[in-house]
Amino acid sequence: MLSYIIRRILLMIPTMLAISFLIFFIIELPAGDYITNQIAALRASGETASIAKLEFLRAEFALDRPFFERYLIWLGCWPGPNGFDGLIQGNWGWSFEFDRPVSEVVGPTLPLTIVLNFATILFVYIVSFPIGMYSATRQYSWGDYGFTFLGYIGLATPNFLLGLILLYLFNRWFGLSVGGLMAPEYIDQPWSVDKALSVLAHLIVPTIVIGTAGTAAMIRRLRANLLDELHKQYVTTGRAKGLTEGRLLYKYPLRMALNPFIADIGNLIPSLVSGSVIVSVVLNLPTVGPVLLSSLQSQDQFLAGFILLFVAVLTLIGMLVSDLLLAVLDPRIRLGGRATR
Repeated sequence: MLSYIIRRILLMIPTMLAISFLIFFIIELPAGDYITNQIAALRASGETASIAKLEFLRAEFALDRPFFERYLIWLGCWPGPNGFDGLIQGNWGWSFEFDRPVSEVVGPTLPLTIVLNFATILFVYIVSFPIGMYSATRQYSWGDYGFTFLGYIGLATPNFLLGLILLYLFNRWFGLSVGGLMAPEYIDQPWSVDKALSVLAHLIVPTIVIGTAGTAAMIRRLRANLLDELHKQYVTTGRAKGLTEGRLLYKYPLRMALNPFIADIGNLIPSLVSGSVIVSVVLNLPTVGPVLLSSLQSQDQFLAGFILLFVAVLTLIGMLVSDLLLAVLDPRIRLGGRATR
């Protein structure tokens, strides 16, 4: 197990290099950059006083260099102007839009983004598993039809619309403002027990809003997979041997039906970040989603590149965790890649 983990971690290095190149290439595809666009806007408006400063910043951050040289400088594998360090040295770059280092822009949002994603994944699995098991073991019952109907509603309802509805209902019925991830008095304050409790209380609504569509989809998939397993021969054999329905369900079919869901842990993370951008704007959530959207619109390449790379790292970690859990869950899977006979 330890050797497998080490090999996977080492394999992540060339994978991250390939991902970082693709991210940088895609960000650079639109013509120009933030500084070029600002200079063009100033010249169009007749303001030339600030152009010299922008030209200085353009040279300071190597935006006037060739593409591959800029990429290597961004990584930290090529000496930049005036000793400009890259990602490998811990320098995440400079945000031209916010006029601050990228670390200061995304620093407060990264922990909250991780907490929100973790809470959403827990919500999706905790809610979908019991409902999916119930629907599969009681096929065509009233409960099955009811959960199926609710699942279709969850799939058809846009997340941002559900967020707006919950904002209105909580404000109308309880007089509560559920926007943000903490009470206003705790913003920019050091962490404390009261601040953590405020974050937990404010996590309820965004977790439900972001996780609703994923929960509905997972219920349908778990029901279909479990029904397929329940009709296999080994289940019939287990019943013939006198196993109780509960023991039979948990020992064999459920474990086999869970494989696709464990394998999807790595895929859930980027979908949660990309799917929660509009929800974060609607609910005023201090996550990386709105910052990423703003950086892509303004071509703030250092900021956008780091956020996309951060999501890629989370995805690779999630895929490693899912592979390890699959090896523990399913005895048919072997980490060494050789099937036992």
